[in-house]
Amino acid sequence: MAADTLLPNNNVTSLYGTWSTLSDSVFTGPGFYDPVDEYLAEPDHPGMSFSFTDDGYWEMAIYAVTPNPQTPSCPSAALIFQHGTYEIASNYSLVLSPFQPDGRQLYSNPCTDAGFSVYMRYYQFLVYQRFEILVDNYLGNYMLRLYEFDGTPTNPMYLKYRPPMMLPTITLNPTASADATTFSNSKLRKRSLESGNTSLHINGLNYDFVWWTFFSMMVCGGLAYFFI
Repeated sequence: MAADTLLPNNNVTSLYGTWSTLSDSVFTGPGFYDPVDEYLAEPDHPGMSFSFTDDGYWEMAIYAVTPNPQTPSCPSAALIFQHGTYEIASNYSLVLSPFQPDGRQLYSNPCTDAGFSVYMRYYQFLVYQRFEILVDNYLGNYMLRLYEFDGTPTNPMYLKYRPPMMLPTITLNPTASADATTFSNSKLRKRSLESGNTSLHINGLNYDFVWWTFFSMMVCGGLAYFFI
């Protein structure tokens, strides 16, 4: 894949916009998470999306499906939403600080959860060693790569919207309890997992219920807190 550098690495203006992986299915914004109804919407395909403003705010949407090789009819799935503020450190690392009350995670395993998805609060600092934006000559689009603490790149994301498609850049649930966990079998929150034969891999990792393991591999110094 041919790519030419568009702007110097860590140029904050180049981050501006909404970026998404090639599944072209997962995007930040109100179509993924509705904070009023506490609703995480399942996209058609797994993927990852980040959005950045030019004044220091970010948002993340992830939909991951993990196949079960031993029982193919039992894939697990998770959706994660976070947003907050970001800064570029003096060493050019990208530091994403979440609004603590607002993060959400929805997890489902149709063969172990008795039809009830687990909906919980989620809080995770993200630190990337660096980022770069390239021009993908094959796709004719800008490509964003985030690099982990060891220099390993994440799956590439491509510019989809500018200005970014995001929820308001404020704390959306300032009075929310930090210990809430909900089990739901409603049509809004129950995951059908009909597309469970596809999975999102970031740097070769499958996703499972222990999400702090995934993020400890994906970011430097991150700590995950599940408010169960």
